[in-house]
Amino acid sequence: MRMGNFSVLKKTRGPYQHRFDLPGGSQELGEGLTETLKREVLEETGYTINSYSNPRVYDVLVQEEGQDFAVHHIMAFYDIVLDFEDSQKSLPHEVLDGSNDSANAIWLPLEQMTEENASPLVLKVKAELRGFPELELTRYKNWKVK
Repeated sequence: MRMGNFSVLKKTRGPYQHRFDLPGGSQELGEGLTETLKREVLEETGYTINSYSNPRVYDVLVQEEGQDFAVHHIMAFYDIVLDFEDSQKSLPHEVLDGSNDSANAIWLPLEQMTEENASPLVLKVKAELRGFPELELTRYKNWKVK
């Protein structure tokens, strides 16, 4: 959170296409969770992380509309403090040219994020920040890819 706003990305591909999502992604071979955290935040926002704390894990099952299978999305969250003192790094070419699955980071008020415009990851964090963390598996059936 920064001045009441939350940093999100607009997804350009995949099941969360045209929705707000959080910086993150898959681990590279031999990479630890916090190494992935730092790399993904830098790659997708251009900012380095000053500190991180409070690790926690959530999961969701997402079944796209018309599909007979669901993706089990396991996510690790951290509270992070971005380094705004250091200048924002250049975003990778893949982010800028749209070949990555995310567009540039933007700051939005938490209340603007809904099931209609946000990923399950954002919805988990929203519930947590409102004081009602959803610790059990959340199932999304007939998930609409926009």
